[in-house]
Amino acid sequence: MQLLAGIICMVMIANLQYGWTLFVDPIKQTHGWAVVDIQVAFSLFVALETWLTPIAGWLADWLGPKLLVAVGGVLVAIGWILNSYADELWILYLGACITGTGAGAVYATCVGNSVKWFPDRRGLAVGLTAAGFGAGAVLTIIPIRAVIAADGYAAAFFWFGLIQGAIVFALGWLLRDPAPGETPTRTPVRVIQTSRSYTPREVLVSPVFWVLYVMFVLVSASGLMATAQIALIARDYNVANTVLLWGGTTLTIALMVDSVANGAARPLFGWVSDHIGREYTMAIAFGLGGISYWLLGSLGTAPWAFVIFSGLIFLTWGEIFSLFPSTCTDSFGPKYATANLSLLYTAKGASAFLVPVANMIKAWTGSWHMVFVITAAMNFLVVALALFVLRPMRSRQLVAPVPEFAAAPRPT
Repeated sequence: MQLLAGIICMVMIANLQYGWTLFVDPIKQTHGWAVVDIQVAFSLFVALETWLTPIAGWLADWLGPKLLVAVGGVLVAIGWILNSYADELWILYLGACITGTGAGAVYATCVGNSVKWFPDRRGLAVGLTAAGFGAGAVLTIIPIRAVIAADGYAAAFFWFGLIQGAIVFALGWLLRDPAPGETPTRTPVRVIQTSRSYTPREVLVSPVFWVLYVMFVLVSASGLMATAQIALIARDYNVANTVLLWGGTTLTIALMVDSVANGAARPLFGWVSDHIGREYTMAIAFGLGGISYWLLGSLGTAPWAFVIFSGLIFLTWGEIFSLFPSTCTDSFGPKYATANLSLLYTAKGASAFLVPVANMIKAWTGSWHMVFVITAAMNFLVVALALFVLRPMRSRQLVAPVPEFAAAPRPT
C-alpha cells in the first residue's frame, strides 16, 4: 500500500514537468513572450522543486511523510491555478515557484519512503516510485492537448492543477514510515551498501556525495534539455504535425513513447542495478544515452526516426531517478535517507539553469546538432566517472574508520 500510494502521488505531479512543453507555444501565441523568457518559468519550477527538498526531506524524516505530501498537493493546485491567470511573466514565474515547492515535497517524500521500506530491493522500489513521475504524464498528454485546443491553455492549467492537487492531498494521509523490524534485512550481494546511517552533516563532507552530485548534474542537464525542448525540436525538424498512426501526429506519439520509456527505465535499470551493482548499470545506461543523443541529432529528422530516437533518450535518462537515490542510500544508510536524498536531488535544480543554454546554442549555430553533441559528451563523461571514480571511492568508504564526530554519542 505504501508503494502504491507513493506511485499514484508521483503520477499526479508528472505533467508538471513532462507536460510543460505542451504549454510553451500556446503561451507564446497568446502573450507574444519570447520562448527563452517563458522557459525561465520551467527553470524556476525545477530549481524550486529540487533546492527546497532538503528542508522537506528533513521535515519528512522528523514528522513523517503524511503532512509533507498533503501540503505538497495543496501547493501543486495553487501553482497551476495561478498559471491559468498569469497575464504577466512575473505571475507565471510565481506560479512556477509555488508548483515547484509543492512538487518537490511530494517527490522527495515519496522517494524517501520507498528506499526506507525496501532495503533488499531498493533499486526496484525507488524505480517503480520514480516511474510514476516519469511515465505518469502519458495519461494526460492527449487530454491536456485536447483541453488546450478546445478551451485554451488556461483551462488546462486550472482543471488539471485542481484535480491532481486534490488526489495528492488525499493520498498523502496514507503514507507512514516503517516500524522497527518491519522491513527486510537481507542485502543484495552485488550491491555496495553501508551498515550504518550517515547524518546530512556527514554526507555533505563526503567526497562520494560530491562525485554523485557532479554526475547527477551532467546527466540531468542533458535530459532536461530534451524534456523542455522536445516540442520545439519537432517543429524545427518539420515533423511535429506529421500524422503517423491512428490520426496521431509525430509530436503526440513521441511524447507518449517518451513518457512510457522514461517511466519504464526507472524500475528496469533499478532492478538491473540490484543484481549487477549501481555503477555498472550506470555505465550501461549512460553509454547508451550518449549514443541516443547523437542519433537524434544526426538522424532524427524523419518522423519515425524522431519518435524512436527521442524515446531512446528518455529510456536512457529516466533511470537517474532510481540509480542515484538507491546509490545514495546504499552509501549513507536509511535513517536520514529522505534528507540525504533531497540534498543530492538539488543537483537537478542546478542543472535546470542549463536548459535555456540549449536555446542559445541553437540560436548561435542555427541548428540543434551542437546541442546533441554536447549532451552526448556529458553522458560519456559520467560513464567514466561511475566506473573509475565512484565505484573505487564507495568501496574504500566501506572499510574506512568511522569519523570521531560520527562515533560520538548523540544527545537524546
